[in-house]
Amino acid sequence: MILEKAFSEGRTTLSEHESKELIKSYGIPVTREIEVRNLQELNEAVKTIRFPLVMKSSSSRISHKSERGLVKLDIRNQAEADSAFKEITSVIGEEDGAVLVQEMIRGGRELMAGLIRDPQFGPCVMFGLGGIFTEILKDVSFRVAPLERRDALEMTREIRAHKILEQVRGLPAADMDQLVNILITMGRIGLEHERIKEIDINPLILEGSRPVAVDALVVL
Repeated sequence: MILEKAFSEGRTTLSEHESKELIKSYGIPVTREIEVRNLQELNEAVKTIRFPLVMKSSSSRISHKSERGLVKLDIRNQAEADSAFKEITSVIGEEDGAVLVQEMIRGGRELMAGLIRDPQFGPCVMFGLGGIFTEILKDVSFRVAPLERRDALEMTREIRAHKILEQVRGLPAADMDQLVNILITMGRIGLEHERIKEIDINPLILEGSRPVAVDALVVL
């Protein structure tokens, strides 16, 4: 199991890929992606994922990947993919040499969902605006787990920007059933795994109406 492997290695975080594999096992939609360690594996991954795609460092020890130039977006051909692989691996080195090849999700609305383990209240679920607006606007709602459907729906309505979940500027309304299920599931994961300290799904992009976890981090 992913968590047991991380604990046995003395790690305090899962890699992005491991984090997504964990939440995917609970039914949360995630990007299609493959970890690669050399150019041959990259070529095979590209055939499966197809362009355009995203490439990132997949190290569990490196946070703030974008700031370090370890996220390459909108890669459109094999030459760009090879170049991105070489750039990323030149920074992270052989020890952390895994690179994540991921489908490019397009959507104008970025959300976030998460879990924090409060010393007093235990696992608490959070929901709000994602992407670059997370830190700037701090438009977030919280609930103590476990959540019922009513709780999750209330959370989506409590953020100031809740109207972006509606049909707007030619974009379809968010699939509220899926969004609610994601929030309920976050609380469930926190209750079932006491050694998980934090989960951060950011961004959770609306691809049309469907929410998809594009990046995720699990802290132990």
